[in-house]
Amino acid sequence: MNYKKLFLLIFVCSLALRSFAADPVEEGRQIFNARCASCHNVNKKLVGPALAGVTDRRTVEWIENFIHGSQKMIQAGDKDALKLYNEFNQVAMPDHPDITKEQVAAILDFVKKETEVIVAKAPFARPGQLTPAYVPVEASNWEFFLGYGGVVLLLILVLLLAVQVKSTERENGGKFF
Repeated sequence: MNYKKLFLLIFVCSLALRSFAADPVEEGRQIFNARCASCHNVNKKLVGPALAGVTDRRTVEWIENFIHGSQKMIQAGDKDALKLYNEFNQVAMPDHPDITKEQVAAILDFVKKETEVIVAKAPFARPGQLTPAYVPVEASNWEFFLGYGGVVLLLILVLLLAVQVKSTERENGGKFF
């Protein structure tokens, strides 16, 4: 009987602790808003670069090192750090040595999730390969030939009418009526 109570107590505690564990994306959002949002945006360049796709451009290890000590990396001559430093008017990013690897991962999860949300909300998509509206004329396309023949017949009738009007004017001495 005691084992059942112990098992039940462990099960309830694990459920309670699990419910208090923060979602990594939400934790990343909170850290980003508190520590990063004053200089960074997911999509726009502000004081610092836009962070959308940052894990495609840099390794997670490089990002962690840059967050912990960007000025050390610049002084050490890291080419990517120097490029960012020069691109953003030599404004150095403040060092954040207190941010843990788990917190960096949470921030990167938030940036990735936010990028996916923004792409999903895009008002338009890039068009794929467009198909031309031109359709070649085929011998079996009787509607085209019927319409084309009707227009030619109409033009011939207008031309015959104009010739008839002109010949009537000549017969009447320049007057049609």
